[in-house]
Amino acid sequence: MGKRIVIALGGNALGSTPYEQLALVTETAKPIVDLIEQGNEVVIAHGNGPQVGMINLGMATAAEAGAIKSDMPFPECGAMSQGYIGYHLQNAIGNELAARGLQKDVATVVTQVLVDENDPAFRKPTKPVGAFYDKATAERIAAEKGYTMVEDAGRGYRQVVPSPKPVDVIEKNTVRALISGGCVVITVGGGGIPVVRRDGKLYGTPAVIDKDFASAKLAELVQADALVILTAVDRVCINWGKPDQKSLAEMTVAEAERYCEEGHFAPGSMLPKVRAAVSFAKTGGQAIIASLAQAGAAVRGEAGTVVHL
Repeated sequence: MGKRIVIALGGNALGSTPYEQLALVTETAKPIVDLIEQGNEVVIAHGNGPQVGMINLGMATAAEAGAIKSDMPFPECGAMSQGYIGYHLQNAIGNELAARGLQKDVATVVTQVLVDENDPAFRKPTKPVGAFYDKATAERIAAEKGYTMVEDAGRGYRQVVPSPKPVDVIEKNTVRALISGGCVVITVGGGGIPVVRRDGKLYGTPAVIDKDFASAKLAELVQADALVILTAVDRVCINWGKPDQKSLAEMTVAEAERYCEEGHFAPGSMLPKVRAAVSFAKTGGQAIIASLAQAGAAVRGEAGTVVHL
């Protein structure tokens, strides 16, 4: 019997430009369709770091030059990235399904993800986005728009936004209905569009939700059997880059939490993946971190790192 699997695609599965991405996703689609062909229900999440940055930079540059009347608010940039990345993925997956004679619809859901306005992340924005500016321009933009602007590694000043944890996926019932109808669903792209709830209404907020945490929340909400976080390495390692480096076939939740506290995983790469895997494993599901090429073998228990209770 097939499983319900949420796949979180890392940046290595997507390109840095629309043209590169369109070519690359034709290969990304193959291991995904392998899982579908084996009878699994597959839901796909993905990152959007380079893509949303490109959109934000393009709009900000055009606005500064007077070519357009205003820049694009960050939630709208996230929505635009969900749309075009989703189009590329559903096109590539649909073509691969058709080439194998499989009749499956593929749908992208532009997804809002609820965050808590009281999340501590809102008091300390840390995620750099958009264009680099000189100090004077950054100060002017901060004064005009209320942005938090910080110096970024000697390259200039950039806007930073919060990175809150996901609380709920607003379109979860739509996603569930599409899964039940036999669709391959692409959702929570880039971690979803962050929204807050005030007086019963939803409002977009400038923030970036980590796509691995959003994927774990989605996997919980759709009662997935497995969360598969795909990245550039075959297995999680401790003591990375040291003589005693060790790859791990499995970790209990307790072991994974201890390794996180001991500083084995880099904050910008493996740490959020392990923490997201832990959060899903705590719900009773199976979380797997593996490379894209090993996705099928990882689901069969033959590759990757499994995180479990």
